[in-house]
Amino acid sequence: MKRERRKTDRDMDTDTDTDTGGGTGTGGGAACGAAGRPDGDGEDPGHLPGTMLPRNALTLLPWLLLGMGAVSNIVQGKTPNPWVGAVGLLVFNSLYVTLVFRAFHQRAREAPVTRWCLLALGLVTCALALAYGGTWLLFFPLLGLATGAVLRGRRLGQVMILVTTVAGVIAGRQVGLSAIGIAYGTFLSGMVTAALLALSGTVKELRDTRQELARAAVDEERLRFSRDLHDLLGHTLSVIVVKSEAARRIAPRDMDAALEQVRDIESVGRQALTEIREAVTGYRDASLEAELDRARSALTAAGIEPFVRRSGPPLPAQTAALLGWVVREAATNVIRHSGAAGCEIELSAVGGRARLVITDDGHGVGSAPPGSGLTGLGERLAAAGGTLRSGPAPGGGFRVTAELPVEAWGHEDGENR
Repeated sequence: MKRERRKTDRDMDTDTDTDTGGGTGTGGGAACGAAGRPDGDGEDPGHLPGTMLPRNALTLLPWLLLGMGAVSNIVQGKTPNPWVGAVGLLVFNSLYVTLVFRAFHQRAREAPVTRWCLLALGLVTCALALAYGGTWLLFFPLLGLATGAVLRGRRLGQVMILVTTVAGVIAGRQVGLSAIGIAYGTFLSGMVTAALLALSGTVKELRDTRQELARAAVDEERLRFSRDLHDLLGHTLSVIVVKSEAARRIAPRDMDAALEQVRDIESVGRQALTEIREAVTGYRDASLEAELDRARSALTAAGIEPFVRRSGPPLPAQTAALLGWVVREAATNVIRHSGAAGCEIELSAVGGRARLVITDDGHGVGSAPPGSGLTGLGERLAAAGGTLRSGPAPGGGFRVTAELPVEAWGHEDGENR
């Protein structure tokens, strides 16, 4: 049991690990191409397969390249009072970097100083845009991005409307109708960034919930087995201890009576061994029907929708027991590793062969090499003349297929559907 507990905990710890990294992309909104991982304060939103969600502040920094036009103007001497522009640019970049780093830490994001930094960034942006115009107007989309990263809820919409209006008015005075593009980019960058961060937070909560449900299912099974063993052995071991003490006390006076107690201990011990074997056999070789019900319950508890289909006559006990092992191992792997939303279990018995197919729609983790559990099951099925195959499913996800020959069909030693 201790070895199993350590292995299960290690598996679950592995499931919670995610790779870090990041990148940038192009398109409407400054955060559309961001992908990274936040650090600290429990803000680890994770990612959805096939999507690109911002996961740390570094993924929002490359958008500062929008200000390269302003830097070029300063270097080429096209900006009046270049030292004022350089100081303004330095202050803007410092405030922007501070805000995007604080945005990925909940306590820092909600602190009053963060709101003051955002207000200061807005004032600096307006001052630079009014003073210089041209490429300096591109700082408004960066202001929108910082606003979307920092603010949440209803205040975001109100502030973004205000920021967009100010950007449109100031840009309109500088470049006329081209201000529409500045206003649109400001609004879109803020709202897209906020939407992606909100989606990241939701994904993180869902993954945490799934992990917790999987742990709860495993812990519940451990508790059930430990409770069964306690109920089974508690009385038996108490009897053995009492009779051993009695034999020790009376041995010096009456050896025959002591030997009688020893014979009782032997009888109780043999009975305990029989009961333990029966309990372990019942645990390890539970009926296929029970394993299907248990898998359905565990998958549902882990947030994975189960689909179970059965066809054909009842199976002999030995065949059903082996397939029960496959159901247990495959369902456990789906809960721990797949990240699936649904799992289909199909059992059929046609032409003297039983076939069990378990398919999930997850990301296919564990396809190569197969886990030790599936390897051991493959050896057991091979010894019974069957086969076990596992690997990525054609339409995505992971599939386990088990086939066994069935020499005799019957209701007497089979299981009822």
